[in-house]
Amino acid sequence: MTFSIRSLVPDDLPRLLALNNAAVPAVNELDAPALAALAEHSHLAVAVVADDAPDVALGFAILFVAGADYESENYRWFASRSTDFLYVDRIVVADGFRGQGLGQVLYDAIFGAARRELLAEVLCEVNLEPPNPGSLAFHDRLGFTEVGQLSTKGDTVVVSLLAASV
Repeated sequence: MTFSIRSLVPDDLPRLLALNNAAVPAVNELDAPALAALAEHSHLAVAVVADDAPDVALGFAILFVAGADYESENYRWFASRSTDFLYVDRIVVADGFRGQGLGQVLYDAIFGAARRELLAEVLCEVNLEPPNPGSLAFHDRLGFTEVGQLSTKGDTVVVSLLAASV
């Protein structure tokens, strides 16, 4: 099976909401209006699809650049240290499709977008508490390094703030 990247379309949102909320606590839970607003106000929102079923999103990523009007604690932390980045707000791959290279396909597109836009780095965060060791290992393989840690959501979540040069 081969996979491709395409832009999100409004018809994707119900499926993406289900994928997002199935991935909690690796990402925060959203309702339909919040997901629609994220996608609408993002710099880039993409889906990964199987080439033989391009209408079914198997994963997605929502990204922001410096200067966005975005209130995420993590985004604000990065924005206070850099103005030259592509921030991965969320990246989710459907359960049952993890371990098949879809995360790599998404990150190839993310790094490609950052290179096209001449941005210096790609930024993201991964949970330390609650722990997400698989995601930490994946991001390490992609060349991300920790540039800080942040306690968020009223000290209920601790994230490792990661950066990778483009």
